[in-house]
Amino acid sequence: MALPVPEYEPYEAEADEVDYRDLVKYKDKVPGMTVEEAFDVFSATAPEGWRVELIEGEIHVTPPANGEHEEIVSEVSGQVVVRRKDPRLRVYTGIGLFLPGASVSGKVEPDVVIAPKGSFADQMEYHDPSPVLLVAEVTSRSTAGNDRVKKIRGYARAGIPVYLLIDREAEKAVVCTEPAGEDYTSKVPYKLSETIPLPEPLGFDLDTSEF
Repeated sequence: MALPVPEYEPYEAEADEVDYRDLVKYKDKVPGMTVEEAFDVFSATAPEGWRVELIEGEIHVTPPANGEHEEIVSEVSGQVVVRRKDPRLRVYTGIGLFLPGASVSGKVEPDVVIAPKGSFADQMEYHDPSPVLLVAEVTSRSTAGNDRVKKIRGYARAGIPVYLLIDREAEKAVVCTEPAGEDYTSKVPYKLSETIPLPEPLGFDLDTSEF
């Protein structure tokens, strides 16, 4: 769900004033917070397993994914580990990325991130996306619109070389490459039964028949 936050004069809430369920219930009446402040409150108070993202000026709160979603994420991660050509590549899930230009302060958690070992070896919650070679999103009904449109813009702006969109509802995967401005100039669709060749420097195939 998207939670647009109105602009008010800065307001600092005490920690014990905030209840996550109240924020969701009164999402259009968050008192005196900038969108970044409200995002921090939602992130700090979200129940375990919920995902909070800031995309193009809106806060999006997503409940834990279902089993099918997580099976696909696990399968992608497993195939990357087995088929990668470069043993230095690592698969990250649940890692936070900044998306410069996507909003005042875009902050997302892709389902899958591929990057060299050590790319996120710091204490930060959200990271510079420049080392990232691929991000993948597996759609859910509540997030498909973001994954198909807003995240394409955000990942392209960040210069991430490959965005793999696994669209469960459309039963296809789209490999987006060659980021330019707010879009990818190449988008190649595949049925969720085909083998997907990933471009260099990845240079290996994903077998979507296992999804």
